[in-house]
Amino acid sequence: MGQRTHSYFPPFVLLLSLCWVQRSDTDGERWSCERCDQRFFCNCSYSGFVHVPVVSDHALTLDLSFNNITEVTDDDLTGHRKLRALSLHGNSLAVIHPSAFDSLWSLENLDLSDNNLTALNHEWFNKLSALQQLNLLNNPYSCLGSPPVFQSLVRLRRLAFGGPALLEIKRGDLSGVTELEELTLHANNLKRYESGALAGIWPLGHVTLSLQGPVSTDRALASAVLADVAYSNTPIVVQEVYLVGTGSVEPLTELTKRRIRSVTLRNVTLSDEAVVEALSMTAGVPITFFSLDDVILTGEGRWEKGNETHLSSLDEVFVRHIVILDLFKFIKVAEYFRLLRYPTKISIIDTETFVVNCPSTYLLLNLQYADLSDNHVSDLALQESLCHGESPLKDLRVLNISGNFLRSLSTLTRMVFKLTKLTHLDISRNGYSSMPQSCSWPHTLRYLNISWAKLTEVTSCLPTTLEVLDLSYNSLKNFSLSMPFLRELYLSGNKFLSLPHGRLFPNLETMSIQSNTMNMFGPSDLQSYSRLQSLQAGQNKFVCSCDFVSFLQSAFKDAGEVQITDREESYVCDSPLYLQGRPVGGVSLSVVECHQVLFVSVSCGVALCVALLVSILLWRLHVFWYLKMTCAWVKAKRSSQQRRKRDRMDTEALLSFDAFVSYSERDASWVENYLVPELEEPGENGEDSSNPRGPRPLTLCLHKRDFLPGHWMMDNIMSAIERSRRTIFILSENFVQSDWCRYELDFSHFWLFDGNAGDEAAILILLEPLSRDNIPKRFYKLHKLMRSTTYLEWPQEEERVVEFWESLRRALRVEEEDDD
Repeated sequence: MGQRTHSYFPPFVLLLSLCWVQRSDTDGERWSCERCDQRFFCNCSYSGFVHVPVVSDHALTLDLSFNNITEVTDDDLTGHRKLRALSLHGNSLAVIHPSAFDSLWSLENLDLSDNNLTALNHEWFNKLSALQQLNLLNNPYSCLGSPPVFQSLVRLRRLAFGGPALLEIKRGDLSGVTELEELTLHANNLKRYESGALAGIWPLGHVTLSLQGPVSTDRALASAVLADVAYSNTPIVVQEVYLVGTGSVEPLTELTKRRIRSVTLRNVTLSDEAVVEALSMTAGVPITFFSLDDVILTGEGRWEKGNETHLSSLDEVFVRHIVILDLFKFIKVAEYFRLLRYPTKISIIDTETFVVNCPSTYLLLNLQYADLSDNHVSDLALQESLCHGESPLKDLRVLNISGNFLRSLSTLTRMVFKLTKLTHLDISRNGYSSMPQSCSWPHTLRYLNISWAKLTEVTSCLPTTLEVLDLSYNSLKNFSLSMPFLRELYLSGNKFLSLPHGRLFPNLETMSIQSNTMNMFGPSDLQSYSRLQSLQAGQNKFVCSCDFVSFLQSAFKDAGEVQITDREESYVCDSPLYLQGRPVGGVSLSVVECHQVLFVSVSCGVALCVALLVSILLWRLHVFWYLKMTCAWVKAKRSSQQRRKRDRMDTEALLSFDAFVSYSERDASWVENYLVPELEEPGENGEDSSNPRGPRPLTLCLHKRDFLPGHWMMDNIMSAIERSRRTIFILSENFVQSDWCRYELDFSHFWLFDGNAGDEAAILILLEPLSRDNIPKRFYKLHKLMRSTTYLEWPQEEERVVEFWESLRRALRVEEEDDD
């Protein structure tokens, strides 16, 4: 008895807490705590403080519990006029200076429990006129002290004091406390009590008393305490007592004398004699609520002498955590159902009950609420308890049999079908793994909870009359049943990939589908729900696409028709990988990610425009021509080198022609009628060919006559240029405008002006006046040559023709003269 519940925090939690603490200096100055949220709640618990730390002046709640603080000085809390709640629970506090709390004018809640305060000082509370809740439990003070410590606490409504060391309560100790909503007194070792010490508190809302020692050793003292706090409308909780043997319940007669209506026995031990005395004692008492919580039964359940007690006023019975020491000798609980013929609400929770016999027709006639959760009820036991479907519990409206050993839904539906007023049924935390195709339910059923089972699919077995359905934490993947009256649907903890279609639930207002495997949802999914107002869909496997992120962020900011009511932090990206673990509300996606089609389209359009502009620019700059000529030159050059390797002849042997003539086809008549006869046949034009000093006939290379048929054109051109001392260009408008002639000129120009042949290898003849502007700009060396070199013009006057031919012959024979 007298057990205390200790919170356990692993060492690593304490280590993490210490990481939040920052020390201002190393020379003994006060530490600081910066763990305050937006609502000015400063959680500085479990931080290893030995002094009260420095916190924000704006703090409204300061939790310093579970530290090592031993003293609160006058200056520790100065400036915290806004502080409304202060907890120093679980420290080693032994000294509080008299004016330590004087600046806390707004303080409403003060917790000093579980410390080392050996005496209470009324000066602590002189300035705490706003204090409403005070906890002084489990400190080693033996009395409350004098003058009265609570004298100035005129607004106090909740008071808890006492502990293992409390030995005395005197009249006047609670002076100033006029009314309380809740009083908690731990007086397990109380030795002296002055009658009336607690009697001045009225009204008194709720009382919790720990009277282990007085009830066992000084029943008169215990009776005096109970007499002072027992009012008919005040709920009484008596805890940590041994009620064993005859006369042990005598102090409780004070409760029956005051016709108390609500009694709870918590953490008590009961013998058969004590139970019989208690039942006899309550005869005729208008108790409406009776509770047994954490009870040990030492007997065998032989309560026959108290079995005839009439508790006609009893409306609610609550029984939880019952331990029967000798279970096999204990008489059937059904033997005492006659004691429970009147209550409308019965809860038997976690009592290891495995069977409740079918009640007689005159028992439990008024029962409307039954809670048999967390027991050992099986399908067979349920059939017995509900009389194989013929249960007399015709007024039963709420049935909770969760946390048992039930396996068959079909058995359950048969058992409850005739409970014609049943509206709420909780069968969660059982072993249901399948659902029959059809079932018969009470037509009044509105609430059904089958959560935490093992269902893999739902069938038409579900009643269509339901307004609230909870199927959380099963293994469901879809839901395709029409539920026309359903208002609330809970599907968390399943394997849904998407939201169920809204047309199945025309009246649905609330849906929870957290912790599933959904990737995303959007406006189109929610539009199918005509009346949906609240949605909870966090903790799913969200794919943070642009549409989903945009929709969810707008839903967080602007509450539309459907409000997302769970926390934003529960919506976390699962993919793509670089966003994994990030809250959806904090994700920012680029235009490239969000509008890929548009981006690709625009990019392709821009790339096409750029390509077109570049192509035009390249064309204007004749880059294509240079590329074409380069390729042709490389190929022809390679062929030329191969020919040279085969021939292995000197340069003079290769020179077969005096000149290669490049001309337009339209100028062929001039070449054939004038140029060729004049240079190759000088004697036929009236000159003496026998004269040794006369002009020597020249050998010209013409493409019509001298190119080898069947060879590649570039090879023929390259061969002709290599085997000729000069190249004569017959320039005219026809030459420039002719495509084929231009191509020949392009290649010849590429060979002649690449820096190897030299400028003197070309002879330009203008058949007609030709502007350099008409020559393609890509022939930049030809332009340069025409600007720097004298070229021959075909004379229009007859008398200058002879001079023209002489000049041409001299140009062609320059190399011969040099050789001579």
